[in-house]
Amino acid sequence: YRGLTLVLTFLCYTSYHLSRKPISIVKSQLHPNCSALGPNPFNDSNSSTWCSWAPFDRDNYKELFGALDNAFLVAYAIGMFISGIFGERLPLRYYLSGGMVLSGLFTALFGLGYFWDIHVLWYFIVVQVCNGLVQTTGWPAVVACVGNWFGKGKRGLIMGIWNSHTSVGNILGSLIAGAWVSSAWGLSFIVPGIIITTVGIICFFFLVEYPEDVDCSPPLHHVSSTDSHLSGQSTVDHSNSPKEPAEEPEAISFLGALRIPGVVEFSLCLLFAKLVSYTFLYWLPLYIVNVAHFGAKEAGDLSTLFDVGGILGGILAGLISDYTGGRATTCCVMLVIAAPMLFLYNHVGQNGIGTSIAMLIICGALVNGPYALITTAVSADLGTHESLKGNSKALSTVTAIIDGTGSVGAALGPLLAGLISPTGWNNVFYMLIAADVLACLLLARVVVKEVRGWCGYMARKRGY
Repeated sequence: YRGLTLVLTFLCYTSYHLSRKPISIVKSQLHPNCSALGPNPFNDSNSSTWCSWAPFDRDNYKELFGALDNAFLVAYAIGMFISGIFGERLPLRYYLSGGMVLSGLFTALFGLGYFWDIHVLWYFIVVQVCNGLVQTTGWPAVVACVGNWFGKGKRGLIMGIWNSHTSVGNILGSLIAGAWVSSAWGLSFIVPGIIITTVGIICFFFLVEYPEDVDCSPPLHHVSSTDSHLSGQSTVDHSNSPKEPAEEPEAISFLGALRIPGVVEFSLCLLFAKLVSYTFLYWLPLYIVNVAHFGAKEAGDLSTLFDVGGILGGILAGLISDYTGGRATTCCVMLVIAAPMLFLYNHVGQNGIGTSIAMLIICGALVNGPYALITTAVSADLGTHESLKGNSKALSTVTAIIDGTGSVGAALGPLLAGLISPTGWNNVFYMLIAADVLACLLLARVVVKEVRGWCGYMARKRGY
């Protein structure tokens, strides 16, 4: 059942990211280079954007694409704070599968705009907002399910490996969307919408939320009345005897979750860590094109190495934090090393393809390692904190608060990069380094507490 839970939740969140990726692939088709396609077939117009999809055929198409991205990201950030509260009060299986079906619906609705010949900006904005809201059902639910099944012993390593679903979903989403982007871009959304809906239905039938929901007791053998008389055993079936109803713990409130030690610190740290990660996600291909002068395809392929580094960093962070018991210290050390590596990548990272590959993987590991650790193992640890006295009704709310705060940074980072990049890429990297340092400083109190715990342990081990 643990293996089944890992596989199902992995597939669930892979499909979530798979359905988010098409918008970044289809942008190039909504406003392509029409002059490369030949002469304008419409004699009544001399427009150089005759092949673009209205309303993205205007000169301000970059701002319109930014509006689509921010519509999703802002709705996701706001909805995440509310999502965890509902997740604690509704069955996780219903909540997760329902959210996946709705995500599939709104993803497909964006693509249906192609077949319905819709050219109204507000249609696409509203669909993005609705999709951002319903996609918040995913992360708190899957982390809560995995946290229920795995204890704190090897939680960091297991969740570090499991967290690779983000990169797997991004890669699959790019491949699936790319298959139809040039012929009928609406299918680039409809097919991922069908996939996430299908996985949601599978989740509804097979996901087990808690270990207590599984009856692992051996089957009772039928004993005939004759056998029982000869053996002197009673034929009374005690399995049907009335049981004392267990008192169901109440779901924790939003303010109650904030009082759990460490929730505020890790939430604010994730805000700045996710700001750096999502800035790379949205702007790295363009940076490689402008600085290294690669083609669009080569830049896109090279940028995936940042995700490869993220997978390695998540596993490494989980392994180290399990061994040392210091989640905050592990994050802080990786963030401290990440700051100078970001500086080096900006200044020497383009001095050859080998250097660029190595620096991208290292930066991806150091930036995404703490991000992965906080959103998975740390969220699960805090949701089952000892101060809750065994109440398991806090995991979804804590996860939503942490990831919701981080999502604010995810929306803020690409926006700031868009505003700063005209002044030079150096300033963008200075902004990322500053965010990285702030993320590290916000964990200082928790790090000091962990170091004191280690010092006390070593003192007791020496006999003092």
